[in-house]
Amino acid sequence: MKISVKWLGDYVGLPASVDELARKLTAVGLEIEGLERPGEGLRGVVVAQIKESVQHPNADKLSVTKIDMGGPELLQVVCGAKNFKVGDKVPLATLGTKLPNGVEIKQAPLRGVDSFGMLCSAKELGISEESSGLLILPQELKPGTPIAQALGMDDVVMEVNVTPNRPDALSHLGVAREVAVATGGALRPPQPKLAESGAPASEKAKVRIEDPVRCPRYAARVIENVKIGPSPQWLQDRLKACGVRPISNVVDVTNFVLLEYGQPLHAFDLDKVAGQEIIVRTAKPGEKMTTLDGKERALSPEDLLICDRDRAQAIAGVMGGQDSEVSAGTTRVLLESAFFQPSSIRRSSKRHGLHTEASHRFERGVDLDATIPAVDRAAALIAELAGGTVAPGRIDVYPQPQPQRRVTLRYGRVEKLLGVAIPEAECRRILGTLGFKQVEEGSGQTTFEVPRARVDVEREEDLMEELARVYGYDNIPAKLPRGLAELGPEPAYSEAERRARQALSGVGLREVVNYSFVAPRSLEVLGGKDKPVALLNPLSVEQSVMRTSLLPGLLENLSRSVRHQVESVALYETGRAYFQDPEGGQGQRPAAREVHRLGGLVWGLRGGRTWTQKDARADFYDAKGALESVLHALHVDGVRFVPAEAPAYHPRACARVELADGTVLGHVGELHPRVTKALDLPRDVFVFEVDTAPLYAASRLVPEYQGLPRFPAVLRDLAVVVPLALQNDEVRRVILEVGGPLVEDALIFDVYTGKPIAEGHKNLAYAIRYRSPERTLTDADVTAAHQRIISEVNQRLGGALRT
Repeated sequence: MKISVKWLGDYVGLPASVDELARKLTAVGLEIEGLERPGEGLRGVVVAQIKESVQHPNADKLSVTKIDMGGPELLQVVCGAKNFKVGDKVPLATLGTKLPNGVEIKQAPLRGVDSFGMLCSAKELGISEESSGLLILPQELKPGTPIAQALGMDDVVMEVNVTPNRPDALSHLGVAREVAVATGGALRPPQPKLAESGAPASEKAKVRIEDPVRCPRYAARVIENVKIGPSPQWLQDRLKACGVRPISNVVDVTNFVLLEYGQPLHAFDLDKVAGQEIIVRTAKPGEKMTTLDGKERALSPEDLLICDRDRAQAIAGVMGGQDSEVSAGTTRVLLESAFFQPSSIRRSSKRHGLHTEASHRFERGVDLDATIPAVDRAAALIAELAGGTVAPGRIDVYPQPQPQRRVTLRYGRVEKLLGVAIPEAECRRILGTLGFKQVEEGSGQTTFEVPRARVDVEREEDLMEELARVYGYDNIPAKLPRGLAELGPEPAYSEAERRARQALSGVGLREVVNYSFVAPRSLEVLGGKDKPVALLNPLSVEQSVMRTSLLPGLLENLSRSVRHQVESVALYETGRAYFQDPEGGQGQRPAAREVHRLGGLVWGLRGGRTWTQKDARADFYDAKGALESVLHALHVDGVRFVPAEAPAYHPRACARVELADGTVLGHVGELHPRVTKALDLPRDVFVFEVDTAPLYAASRLVPEYQGLPRFPAVLRDLAVVVPLALQNDEVRRVILEVGGPLVEDALIFDVYTGKPIAEGHKNLAYAIRYRSPERTLTDADVTAAHQRIISEVNQRLGGALRT
């Protein structure tokens, strides 16, 4: 945004240097991207009056003039223009001046007559592309006045980078407030004085709001007997400095107040408003209107319109229409000042490809409280510059007054958050200068009423941000927050997760990271009973719910790999699954219940295709082994793999994973054919998925030293015939339990079915290692323990010693 320094000085005292002003504004968060000095190239050019003019003795097209430039003597200048007369005031480039076109003025004879300067045209001064002779200046100018001052170009224009969250700074008053707080100066806002007469404004026009959500407030003034004409030079200069083209006195006033207050205004020709009634409504299907740029626009029912009794007159907050624009014949003006819903204006602006000064401000959020001061200021200026009469009172439709936000600042937290102690008095001064009003005072805290213009301030931390930027980031010492001089120990679960990753990577699985958003169908085919959390605004149907399992992502990875003709896939993922929580979102409770899980998948050729070995396909034990590598890395003992059934797994190869205390971690097994068919996947896919919270809690991350055994071990084999359905784990558990302290380990080394084993039975052979930590075992000790094991296996499990 362009800010005129001269204009800014009307509202606040400025530093002596413009560069210092730019530095201070940048320091408080309004970055100055550039400084324009339009009069910089006109140094040495002054106002001069032509006192005499005679024909050049040696050239028909030249004149020899005597020029008064405010000094004691007249100056002789040879001139080639013919559009002047004696007494006119014109620009004079004195000796040594370098004009914007690069011409340097030197004393030189022209056809034998010395010339001590150059009378200039507008083109030579770089202020116009047209050249029709000398630039004739107003007679009231005093000779010797610098031409930049005479033309209103003795200004500096700052290009301010206003971030989208600071619409309050999109005006000269807004920037002046920042200058006041940065320099300690006083803000001097304009105080419009209205001379009202005639019948009340409410009798001359009506306003009706049909959509109070998109238009919470609409105010209007009526000015009669106006005379449309050009604006005075000072007003044109102010607008030009900010890049706005002057049009007429009434229209220029609306633009002036927009740049002054940041409140967009619109002037209607009241005589062209049917029924003298303004109706704020949304567009009707198929409705059209022609905007000020001369284009007919098809309106959407989502567009908010300013209408009269018969038709649309403006796209609210974006651009007015041609039907009721102010023209040379306008005598009565209805002046609009309103507040529109930012999101509605932004959608209309984007829909019609119209980005105007008004929409730029409305879509960011204007000051609701500036609606009335801005319309009063504009009415006073129109009455002054266009000779109008302001009707008493204003039309102010405000159906649902909105309360102002209040935020409490606890002074004790300022130092904790910012790292520097700012005195309470300074906090109050800073916030008070920024427009925050103190409404409640407590012990060590103050509640402030937030100005409506500050749409970015919602909580206590926002107030502290205001204090920090004004107090100065350079004044905040560079030090670590208290208590963080030393890093705390890493959480145990982080180390456990790292070891789990390393274990899976060590057995050949590669980590993947998938989206937490999945398609509902991918969860349904897995047979999950939990209803997933649906997204309100999903990117697509394929990412419309939160996952309740890691398997959909892994299966999608497999599908993509198979389509690219990959022969083997081994993947794992660690991440969160999400479940509905009836009390989610209440207070500080998360919206959904999150469960951290570890999942894996293996399929295809084990180890890939090589010439040194036969092709072997991955099976159940590859997935189970991968999971066991994690258990081994975490030193989790006593885990059982119990045959089970689960919706997503094939009944022939599915195991429930349990800790020693019976806590269920998850499942491992072959994917059910129903799932592979529904997802168009190959057969023989093996997966596992476990909850990591109980797994990591059971891990032993700190190694425990065990000394070397002092006494020798005794090895005995045990072969028992048991029912075919009996699992090795159950037999091994009985061996370790009955063997008591003497059985150090029991490893299965053979499983046999067939003759002479009876049908429905199998032979399990175990290598049992006996050892005592206190003495050398005798043969009698081992035999007694061995017989107890045989007896218990027979009685508990229905087994028999194989002979």
